[in-house]
Amino acid sequence: MFTEDKVTEIFCMADDFCKFFDAMMKKYTIKEARKRNYHRDGTLSKAEVMVIMILFHNSGYRCLKHFYLEHVCKRLRHLFPEVVSYNRFVELEKEVAIPLALFIKKVLLGKCTGVSFVDSTPLRVCRNQRIHIHKTFKGIAQRGKCSMGWFFGFKLHLICNEKGELLSFMITPGDVDDRKPLDHKAFVEFLYGKLVGDKGYVGKELFQRLFVDGIQLITKLKSNMKGAIMSMSDRLLTRKRAIIETINDELKNIAQVEHSRHRSFDNFIVNILGALAAYCFFPKKPCIACERAIDRQLALF
Repeated sequence: MFTEDKVTEIFCMADDFCKFFDAMMKKYTIKEARKRNYHRDGTLSKAEVMVIMILFHNSGYRCLKHFYLEHVCKRLRHLFPEVVSYNRFVELEKEVAIPLALFIKKVLLGKCTGVSFVDSTPLRVCRNQRIHIHKTFKGIAQRGKCSMGWFFGFKLHLICNEKGELLSFMITPGDVDDRKPLDHKAFVEFLYGKLVGDKGYVGKELFQRLFVDGIQLITKLKSNMKGAIMSMSDRLLTRKRAIIETINDELKNIAQVEHSRHRSFDNFIVNILGALAAYCFFPKKPCIACERAIDRQLALF
């Protein structure tokens, strides 16, 4: 649980970003003809809604309603004096989806250090027995297969550095190949150096395409593939993939990025973004010790 000083720090960061976001939206949004406004502005600001979502994913509560009514409305009332009803708060969540995504992208994500790890984790939206009667994500979620078997939902693709900081993320339906997000320029835009993945990222065309952009894809070989020469440092990096597996575990078991109680797609996205933002504020992240050494194997004499 964050301290009050930490909550104030998060709010100041979110409030400054929301003010900048609103100014840019006002500047570049096409102005329509004046219409009578039948709705009052909410008493909770966008920054406050974003902070409450971040606090929920770091609180240990399993239910947002219990957290909001028992913790925010009672114990944190001095920090959020203009709280609204829970039903109104759920309506306000969808309004912060875009600001929260940009807040993570522009403020919270770490920087590439030359060593990165990529992986995907399934986000199940219901049990397999309920796939045929599931309605909330009908036509959006898809069946997929991971190391744990078949599932129905989405995939969360992550890239992190050796310090445990998130570098990029993407959400896709469950049937999308793990290699597909690496084809998108925005997903690997700020990467360079070595990118370590599992056997699901093996692909000659993908390796060549990333290599042209200055990214060396490192994976283990499948059982039916011929052996290839690999440096000892690259071989050791493949054994350190547990760092991103640990991040996925913390997102699911601490930040609660996955649950089956969603009632709308918008709030599903906000739930994922809140979990990612909460992880970025974790005081301790999984990390590995890397020593930089000059590789002179390609040097000319």
